[in-house]
Amino acid sequence: MAPSHAVVVVGSANADLVLESRLPLPGETLRATAGGDMVPGGKGANQAAAAARLGTATEFVGQTGKDGTATLLRDALAGAGVGLSFCAEVDGPSGQAVIILQPSGENSIILVPGANAAWAAPSAEALSAVAAARLLLLQREVPESVSLAAARAAAAAGVPVILDAGGDDSPICAELLRLCTYLSPNETELARLSALPTDGGEEDVLRAARHLQYIAGCRSVLVKLGAHGSLLVPPPPASPLRQLAFAAPKVVDTTGAGDCFTAAFGVALVEGQSERDALRFASAAACLAIQKRGALPSLPSRAEVDALIAAAPQPRMQEFQTAVRDARAARSPGTHSAHPRRRRAASP
Repeated sequence: MAPSHAVVVVGSANADLVLESRLPLPGETLRATAGGDMVPGGKGANQAAAAARLGTATEFVGQTGKDGTATLLRDALAGAGVGLSFCAEVDGPSGQAVIILQPSGENSIILVPGANAAWAAPSAEALSAVAAARLLLLQREVPESVSLAAARAAAAAGVPVILDAGGDDSPICAELLRLCTYLSPNETELARLSALPTDGGEEDVLRAARHLQYIAGCRSVLVKLGAHGSLLVPPPPASPLRQLAFAAPKVVDTTGAGDCFTAAFGVALVEGQSERDALRFASAAACLAIQKRGALPSLPSRAEVDALIAAAPQPRMQEFQTAVRDARAARSPGTHSAHPRRRRAASP
């Protein structure tokens, strides 16, 4: 079992207003088919709750406002077993999000940062907790200066850093990218960060990840591929690892599934699991998360994840043994990546 505060999460907490509906057309007013509930969420809170529910002592460094939703957020995190010694309360509203949950289970989100944005830097005490941890988890729903300060403290102490690339579509500063042990984007985020297409299949995804490593100094890139699983691209010359997704009987809500995946991957590493096994563990956790409604409420327990893995030996890990493809993707931008072969966009 990991020691106290083995995982420290520095990030956001949001109260999510969840509405079930298709997306309205311009000028159209729709009646939601269900929803209207306010549920706890936010990428940082989701990561922290996921790690704690999976059995690892976790501390959350963040901020809430002084409104009614602050109690909802704090109670949810405490109920999941998350430490809140460094969760401050500031004037103004807590972070909020409006989530439109579509019939397919996919979602569209509008974020109001609130207290998450009213933050200059973590306290000295919080940075000490980061330096004493075994893993730091970050996302992009708080000011980048906050994440950068935490990553610097982690790097100085030799603590691995996982940055989930979701939460903001602006560029990530070069120093923060270099400080990350693992950068975890989805396909859309990877395309934006690398300026390369990712819609042509695994070859495009691998090329974009290798290009990002080359131009930004990233170490490992952990790409979330949704229903297609995930791809871990370690620094060359190591071969990428491919994990197929566990099949979910029904997709109810994908909100928070990526946060769950990233946190579960980190928990497995803290426990000493190999990257291969950590990918499988994370895939199982994410599969369970998409079968329940709500972000933080959907996060699975350790017993649920262990049971799914025990009952479903598939999907097995696939080592990405396409040597020619990997060699082509790993070439420098001057010889290949700067002028990638463009593919016709996939049909919707």
